[in-house]
Amino acid sequence: MTTLTAAETGTPSAPNNQARRGSPRAKRRRTVFWFMAPATLGFLIFFAYPLGATLFYSFTRYDLINPPQWIGFDNYVRMFTSEPLVKTAAYNTLWLVIILTVCRVLFSLGVASVISRLKSGVGIVRTLCYLPALAPPAAATLAFVFVFNPEFGPVNRFLRLVGIDGGLWFNSPEMSKPALTLLALWGSGELMIIILAALLDVPQEQYEAAELDGAGPVRRFWHVTLPSISPVLLFGVVNSMIYALQFFTQAIVAASASAGTADVAGNSKLIGAPENSTLTYPIWLYVQGFRYFNMGYAAAMAVLLFLVSAGFTWILVRQMRKTQHQEDGA
Repeated sequence: MTTLTAAETGTPSAPNNQARRGSPRAKRRRTVFWFMAPATLGFLIFFAYPLGATLFYSFTRYDLINPPQWIGFDNYVRMFTSEPLVKTAAYNTLWLVIILTVCRVLFSLGVASVISRLKSGVGIVRTLCYLPALAPPAAATLAFVFVFNPEFGPVNRFLRLVGIDGGLWFNSPEMSKPALTLLALWGSGELMIIILAALLDVPQEQYEAAELDGAGPVRRFWHVTLPSISPVLLFGVVNSMIYALQFFTQAIVAASASAGTADVAGNSKLIGAPENSTLTYPIWLYVQGFRYFNMGYAAAMAVLLFLVSAGFTWILVRQMRKTQHQEDGA
């Protein structure tokens, strides 16, 4: 019986396999793998696993003590049918998403535009505008509640001097969300710095060419500045929407401080005060999970919040790409 060699059968020999494993391409692949391993491991441990566990618990009844019991879509049905405070929390959060996002991006763009045109003292002004972003959220909220106190706050005192009634601010259901929006604008220094960097990166040649064509300041801003910084503005919109969807610390501290007490975790009457006007979706999620121990229901709320955040981001990015393609085609 004739025995075929490795060369005759076309089967690579052992030395060839060893040579392939020791080839420069294989070495590069192994190097890339080991460099990516920490990030991949962190993604799996701190994102993929918690997300999968949250999705699983959202279909169960779980109180952190007894084993989870599978109940299917009952948590989601309860959320949309028999939980009235979810609608209130969702409305308050949606209000913040729309108003806070628009105001935060426009305010940061306005401040950055002013700073980019300063001739002297740019560093000092930039630092002063950024410093509020470094303040801890709880401390900043307490300071704002004091400043906007309806009786002895500096804001209302100044308004009385000019004959204006300042209102109740954090103690009023109608003014509490606008007051929280002002607090968020005061601490938007990070976004302002990012937009400022984008404004300073716009080529001056484009401004000079537009000015030679007879374009005024408004047309130069509309046709030169905005298209150049549109990716950064998109980032600002997405960042502000996610920030509003996760609005938690400021709202819960403001509700407690405006009532004149520091008791938040043990007093359910303070949550969302006044009259549930500051009850955001993340706050109600926290109450369900860590006060009432409805961890399965809280997980369902978290899954819905994740889907809404991802959906908003996808729509904005898709619309931005569509706009860019239309501009490139034109």
